[in-house]
Amino acid sequence: MQGICFGSAIVEIWCTEEGKTTKVVFTGDIGNNDLPLLDSPTMISNADYLIMESTYGNRLHIRNDEKASLFLNIVSETLDKGGTVVIPSFAVGRTQEILYEIDRLKEEKGQNDEEFAKKYKTLMDTTVYVDSPLAISATEIFKKNTDLFEDEIKAKIESGDNPLEFPGLKYTRTADESKALNESNEACIIISASGMCEVGRIKHHLKHNLWNPNSTILFVGYQAPGTLGRSIVDGAKKVKIFGEEIIINARIEYIEGYSGHADQEWLLNFVYSFITKPKNIFLVHGEPDGQEVLKQKIEETVEIPVIIPDFGDTYELTQEKLEKVETSIQIGKLNAEYVKLDLIDRIEKMKDNIEEIENSVLDEKFDAQNDDIRILSNRIKEIELQIKRIIK
Repeated sequence: MQGICFGSAIVEIWCTEEGKTTKVVFTGDIGNNDLPLLDSPTMISNADYLIMESTYGNRLHIRNDEKASLFLNIVSETLDKGGTVVIPSFAVGRTQEILYEIDRLKEEKGQNDEEFAKKYKTLMDTTVYVDSPLAISATEIFKKNTDLFEDEIKAKIESGDNPLEFPGLKYTRTADESKALNESNEACIIISASGMCEVGRIKHHLKHNLWNPNSTILFVGYQAPGTLGRSIVDGAKKVKIFGEEIIINARIEYIEGYSGHADQEWLLNFVYSFITKPKNIFLVHGEPDGQEVLKQKIEETVEIPVIIPDFGDTYELTQEKLEKVETSIQIGKLNAEYVKLDLIDRIEKMKDNIEEIENSVLDEKFDAQNDDIRILSNRIKEIELQIKRIIK
């Protein structure tokens, strides 16, 4: 079991050729060990070759107590202003973790802390909507498989307290129920999929809340490059949703600790857990910067050679050696097309940034004597560096 969500698994492959057996382990997504609803990922004792994810190869998650406090602060501050907290969340795993967190916070007493008690009351008085048919169905599956939860959570459920059920929790299954949420002025929390904001009902909630300075968009999971979620997290000032340009005035927050993926510490712990260490490690499913940092960490600490393969690379693995096979022409062409599309996307984003800077300078309120000029100069330098990287 990987620990990232129900049904996830690590794949172990034993291949015997000419009387010799080679074992390859493919991790898939390694789960975050800090997920109370699920057991921690299973450690593997031996492998000849390891193919491992590297999503958070250069980052560490904040831990449970810290993220719970941060979550409560963000939510209560937004609700106090009469705003909506929109949480883009993956239907399986992250939605249930957020529900658990809200339930846990709602049970805190806080009699000795007036500020906490005030925030707690705000949360207690708030309706939480889960607006995703898939997330609703996944939550039902979680409820039916509580034997897979951590022991502490199992004991809680056996005592009659299910963390996936609490006062104020409502599920919206139909499209009409979902639309009604955006027609209401009620301060509330909306949890909706998809987590990276590419598809699903979340796009409607973003369209109706991104422009509102009283609302908060709270990200709780990894945002892949090129996605709408990543653009928002990276500080975009405006985005297009359903062909309409939306100015971003809402508060944008990102609590990385709720991600289902293991951080750098636990990726390394997974490697350290091998009794018989692999001959080579392949790092996949990650961004270049994170992969390079993780590669260096692994090679420094356990002295195992690490390879970061390119798209389409093929390797022949045996007990004696590892040999790279030539990349096929067809895959090479696909890779070139992907790079081309990525460049076009990055250039378009730079154009938007340049246009925004130009408009700021032309604005009558622009003051060349204050911090405005320094901030814009720094942004121009960043764009220049991006252009240099593209040219390379």
